[in-house]
Amino acid sequence: MNIDMIRAAAERLEGHARRTPLLSSPFLDAIAGRRVWIKAECLQHTGSFKFRGAWSAVSALAEDTRARGVVAFSSGNHAQGVALAAQAHGVQAVIVMPRDAPRVKIENTRRLGAEVVLYDRAAGEDRDALGAKLVDERGLTLIKPYDEPQVIAGQGTTGLEIAAQAAEVGVTKADVIVCCGGGGFSSGIALALEAEAPGLRVRTAEPEDFDDVARSLRSGAVERNAVLTGSLCDAIVTPQPGNLTFPILKRLAGPGFAVTEDQALLAVAHAFNRLKVVAEPGGAVALAAALYHGDRISGEDVIVTISGGNVDPEVFQQALTLAAAQDRQGDAA
Repeated sequence: MNIDMIRAAAERLEGHARRTPLLSSPFLDAIAGRRVWIKAECLQHTGSFKFRGAWSAVSALAEDTRARGVVAFSSGNHAQGVALAAQAHGVQAVIVMPRDAPRVKIENTRRLGAEVVLYDRAAGEDRDALGAKLVDERGLTLIKPYDEPQVIAGQGTTGLEIAAQAAEVGVTKADVIVCCGGGGFSSGIALALEAEAPGLRVRTAEPEDFDDVARSLRSGAVERNAVLTGSLCDAIVTPQPGNLTFPILKRLAGPGFAVTEDQALLAVAHAFNRLKVVAEPGGAVALAAALYHGDRISGEDVIVTISGGNVDPEVFQQALTLAAAQDRQGDAA
């Protein structure tokens, strides 16, 4: 992995991906105790940053290889990104998804023209084995969700934009908190910032009990999560850091954050109420870290990603209800 791959991915994404905005709100600044700048990747095609990596990977394939189709495994955001990228290139996409993935993500993946193959991760079904079988039987090319060079390169284009947008608002030194699952997004951004904005440092954000990257950064070795289900932050629940991503993060990232589900839900509500954008819990953990773990952040500015907005209505309502109850408690006090 290197900056040249990220710049090449940016060229292939030109005219296909959105340059998402860097947003701010004085209300969020007041909660965090510093200026908070929000990179709103929930406004990207398919509702998450994953479209960047998917387009990068699909567009980088040789034409004859791409024509045979692609396969991916995902709980939803990578699934939709690959489905849309494949559809735009006129090729078949088969997506292996867990049965307990949010309904909206499964339905949207199908609507984008992909064939969805469901598996039971709670019962221990192996998605890697299913993907390998599809590769062997159909001649498809596997596009991994994070441990794939061209996927990392595509996600890294977000970092190029952050570097340019931070410079536009005069921010040259700050932590950049990134929602993190396997580390493709955070490692790609870290590589881009190393080259374009060395005063900006990536820090990862994860849900409590699924903070394998934060624990790995502390220990210096890859740590694995004990369980793989049971979090509202489904988009970023992965077994462990990637073999490609962890060495990058070990070299470039600062200490990681772990937030509670309630903090993630409150961040979802704040994003909607103050920024008028829709976030999913896994896409809001970086904002939650900035709002509720400010004692672990230094400096006048912090940059965070909202990495995805594909949230089921019931979970979204849960977030708004929790925030409203908290507001009532504050008024009563």
